[in-house]
Amino acid sequence: MSFRVRPAGNDDFQAIYEMAKLTGGGFTNLPPDRGALVEKIVRSQKSFARVGDTPSDDMFLFVLENVETGQIRGTCQVFGTVGVHAPFYSYRIGTLTQTSQALGKTFRAEMLNLSTDLEGSSEVGGLFLHPGERAGGLGLLLARSRYLFIKLHRERFGKRVLAELRGVIDEGGGSPFWDAIAGRFFGMNFQEADEFNAAHGTQFIADLMPKTPIYTALLPEHARAVMGVPHPKGRAAMKMLEKEGFQFDCYIDIFDGGPTMIAPTDQIRTVRESKEMIVGAVADAVDGPELMLAAGRLTDFASCCANVQVAADGEVTITRKAAEMLGIGPGDSFLAMSR
Repeated sequence: MSFRVRPAGNDDFQAIYEMAKLTGGGFTNLPPDRGALVEKIVRSQKSFARVGDTPSDDMFLFVLENVETGQIRGTCQVFGTVGVHAPFYSYRIGTLTQTSQALGKTFRAEMLNLSTDLEGSSEVGGLFLHPGERAGGLGLLLARSRYLFIKLHRERFGKRVLAELRGVIDEGGGSPFWDAIAGRFFGMNFQEADEFNAAHGTQFIADLMPKTPIYTALLPEHARAVMGVPHPKGRAAMKMLEKEGFQFDCYIDIFDGGPTMIAPTDQIRTVRESKEMIVGAVADAVDGPELMLAAGRLTDFASCCANVQVAADGEVTITRKAAEMLGIGPGDSFLAMSR
């Protein structure tokens, strides 16, 4: 496999923009907006260049590159800490129980509570694989590269990681959840709000949304039905997250009602199971299992899949192609994870 994940650079802008136009809307972290994407690349470059290893408002943008053709065929992002400069709001689905002794009845009402519980978490998002490459495990490489990056830079990330999945959008491009709640307060439809959100973030919603709890029984049935449900195109991503140890814990996006998946950082499968190895030798061909590899600090980070051989004496041999893609050689360390 001649693909690797690496930090995005200025020359990748056009390819990222073309992929953003394929998302179909509602993909907050990859907006088809030139200005917003330029700002993302600039912010990412500043994050990679930041001195110091404490958690901060970092955003790391990566691309999936075909090293033989130079084509960019996917992208993903990692956020250091959410809620640093502005509140990070979610709706938490909860239950209020009330009892009437006079009637001899107990009522349990489901409620949406505006919450900032997830502030201080790290976040993974913005994963998009070009439709022409959705085979051969490249989606898994993109997804796991984020966790390998986190492990290589563990001090820059929080105690837990979240992933916001896109919510359900109807055939007309509208959001039943938006129409039932936020749309009543903003005088704009979902597509208009989606475009504004892509360029400016969700803070405008949090600023104007009522802070009081919302009884879900007052919402239309079609809005209640999509709370915590991922967009059909996001179901595979949800399954990958679950395999990594992420769980849905009743937090949903205030914008489209999509589920927020959460995992303790050190319990994420890739973080927990990936092993550090030292390159002993490099060869043109290696008789060993194909593993997912990652190496490098900050801008030198790269991840790929390659065959690795571990001899009886513990010496590790990797392919010359993998060594070139990762920028490593004998004596250098790297992380390895079974596929």
